[in-house]
Amino acid sequence: MILFPAIDIKDNKCVRLTQGRFDQMNVYSGDPVEMAKKWESLGAEYLHVVDLDGAKDEGFQNRKSIEKIAKAIKIPMQTGGGIRSGERVQNLLDMGVKRAIVGTMAVENQQLLTELASMYKEHLAVSIDAYKGKVATRGWQNVGDVDSVEICKFLESIGIRTLVYTDISRDGMLSGPNFEVYQELSQKTKLDIIASGGVTTIEDLKKLNEMKMYGAIIGKALYDNKLEFTQALQAIKN
Repeated sequence: MILFPAIDIKDNKCVRLTQGRFDQMNVYSGDPVEMAKKWESLGAEYLHVVDLDGAKDEGFQNRKSIEKIAKAIKIPMQTGGGIRSGERVQNLLDMGVKRAIVGTMAVENQQLLTELASMYKEHLAVSIDAYKGKVATRGWQNVGDVDSVEICKFLESIGIRTLVYTDISRDGMLSGPNFEVYQELSQKTKLDIIASGGVTTIEDLKKLNEMKMYGAIIGKALYDNKLEFTQALQAIKN
């Protein structure tokens, strides 16, 4: 299982939100590039970078930070947030991002997503962010009536290989992941699943590893020193 340290960027600063709420934000660093280099130096093999401003309003004001991170590290990074066009996917890949993550597009523009899945293959992933089993879009601002598990089955059918699944109610709460939904997704799809939201303890990681998750994203637990990254890496190797 790959452990993905999360770097969430707002106004070119490294921050964390609680349950995606912009009014509950902690700033952890004014230099996302240094944060990326820190996780690389501690043994990370892949980074998860989110453009929070892009997720909310589709802007690209954090472009410089994303580009600088891609140039400063040797390990691959995946990036999401506000990617709602093929042009934005290509821009990120041209910068050196290994995998672009789309979210809202999976609900609002499935025809385009189908085309991009065919075009970019393993360089494209989809993030499904769910609240009470329903998919949220537009930076988690809108929750509709689309069933989160059913849409994952659709994603597999169009050739998507990698899924980032976040239970919003767990995100930033340090309360543990939603193991039940990951078990269901494993049974109903063959997607490579990256667990996100609530990953807090070594025990959480061991259980996700036993469930054969492709990856786990760790955010607030690292930044609030609830989890030590090198210990986390060691735990899933034992």
